[in-house]
Amino acid sequence: MTETIRRAERVRASELVGRGWLNTGGKQVSLEDLRGKIVILDFWTFCCINCLHVLDELRPLEERFSDILVTVGVHSPKFEHEADPDALAAAVERYEIAHPVLDDPNLVTWQAYSARAWPTLVVVDPQGYIAASLAGEGHVAGLTSLVEELAAEHEAKGTLHRGDGPYVPPEPVSRTLRFPGKAVPVTRDLGGQADSLGNFLVSDTGHHRIVELDPDLQTVVRSWGGGEDQEKGHHDGAADDARFNEPQGLTVLPEALSAQVGYDIVVADTVNHRLRGINTSTGSVTTLAGNGVQRLLDAERARAGAVESGSLGLDPLNVSLSSPWDVLWSETLGLVVVAMAGTHQIFTFDPRTGELSIFAGTGLEGLLDAEADAAWFAQTSGLTEDAAGDLWIADSETSSLRVIRTGAAAEAAQPAVETLVGEGLFDFGFRDGEPGQARLQHPLGVTALPDGSVLVADTYNGAIRRYRGEHLAADGTTVAAEVSTVARGLKEPSDVLLDADGTSLLVVETNAHELVRIAIPEDYLTVDEGASQTQRPTTAVAPGEFSLDIGFAAPTGQKLDDRWGDPTQLKISSSPENLLLDGGGNSEGLHRTLRLNPEVTEGVLHITARAAACDGAPGEEIPMHAACHLYQQDWGIPVRLEEGAQTELTLDLRGVR
Repeated sequence: MTETIRRAERVRASELVGRGWLNTGGKQVSLEDLRGKIVILDFWTFCCINCLHVLDELRPLEERFSDILVTVGVHSPKFEHEADPDALAAAVERYEIAHPVLDDPNLVTWQAYSARAWPTLVVVDPQGYIAASLAGEGHVAGLTSLVEELAAEHEAKGTLHRGDGPYVPPEPVSRTLRFPGKAVPVTRDLGGQADSLGNFLVSDTGHHRIVELDPDLQTVVRSWGGGEDQEKGHHDGAADDARFNEPQGLTVLPEALSAQVGYDIVVADTVNHRLRGINTSTGSVTTLAGNGVQRLLDAERARAGAVESGSLGLDPLNVSLSSPWDVLWSETLGLVVVAMAGTHQIFTFDPRTGELSIFAGTGLEGLLDAEADAAWFAQTSGLTEDAAGDLWIADSETSSLRVIRTGAAAEAAQPAVETLVGEGLFDFGFRDGEPGQARLQHPLGVTALPDGSVLVADTYNGAIRRYRGEHLAADGTTVAAEVSTVARGLKEPSDVLLDADGTSLLVVETNAHELVRIAIPEDYLTVDEGASQTQRPTTAVAPGEFSLDIGFAAPTGQKLDDRWGDPTQLKISSSPENLLLDGGGNSEGLHRTLRLNPEVTEGVLHITARAAACDGAPGEEIPMHAACHLYQQDWGIPVRLEEGAQTELTLDLRGVR
């Protein structure tokens, strides 16, 4: 399989074209400026959790090969908001990106390199030729081997130039809060401090700490993590010594339970891929769950097409998690609920036993309503529980508001997932009205109100929205469900909650680096700025028989894991469903013959490819305890059907020169 995707001839890398550059001190950068360096082009977009994982995967590689390797982030936006240059600049600062970034809002460079998925990595050798194309995350081992090979080859040829690259660090800015993520009210004594009542606990994400804020929303009463230099990392201990890495969600446990388990607050320590606990009496921070290794679906389950569900065991410190984004104490379940953004699932954690379980989601990315263990999510990012005990979810990548019926209405049945607002991975907008027609844009936060309605921090629309289901008016008439706008003009609000007085809202305004109060208007706004789809270039394809091939080459030092059969798998579907007459579904192998409907003019092919490889040399048996790796990528390929157009498509999961 490796030989089928090796390039028969060297392909010259295309010039880097966009609106401008960040992290270069205002200078433009060309490929000629990078000649002599090994270059990794990282095609990313700042909404994408997989792209954020790749940023962290690349950091040690960039540090190790700092004199010969240059990473260039090519920001090719998915959502309309991401094309805003100010929003991009904020994201580059927020995620502490220490390499040049090309702003490519019109996808010019994206198209030149035939990128089709976020993230995509393209390696360019010191002479300006493409050495590899990689889709998805988890490629750091293979990239390390490739960089070593290229360095040796071009050192011998005299075409490798050592020295600094074009990165220019920005000037630091001092702030009380830096890109805060989530907030919860203090509703009980914490650590015996009665004067904490009415305060707010906030994840000061950019400073890698948790803070307690006075009701004035400015005064920091106390904090945990970060230290004087706001350092990130992972370290348990006293408040000043502890370290977090971009913490997001947090929740306060019931007082009796806190006394039993020895901590009061549970924190989603997102980039550390861990859950942490804070004892507010002693100030100590402990690790509750997670081993710090980012969780992927394991190779055997990927090969079989199986889905993990149920308990992950009673040793939480040996379980891998993936970017937990929010946490919530559920009175109904008697458990901590975790929005596991990185695997598109909902987990639960039992503080009494340490047991972790998968509560909902298969791990496949998308929008599919079903019973909890069969549903699909896409970057679950916000949680709230209503008075009936149902769990509400901000599912950010599908721009949707979803609910898991776990309360009284669910009775003894398997909890089921229902979408109230949202259409899919590439559909978004800013539209009020009937829920089926309403649109959001990458929401990150939700909160249930006493009247049964739900507020949504509609992050990329810069708005607070309200969903209210069908209900009876004061005169007994039935009022239809609707979505309305409570406030707009905010800078990436990532969380919202009802203030203690019940007459105002507290909003975590992330890109303004503050918490703000806004009055609840008597009459909500009505907004209709339309529904949109992610605008990616369409591919002209011929109706009828159509061939699809996914290129994959195992990295140096790995081989395909064929001990139990074919270690590769394709899952294919389409929007609309009748675009695909034949060839959909799951099957082994990375080749599929499809049949496209001539009566459909355009649509999207949804493709998921997986391959399992293990450490080992070609021709040798894989050792029993060898480390194995799962490579996976999802593509959404917009197509238009035209007679005489191409009848085949090749995508690279991992293509090497």
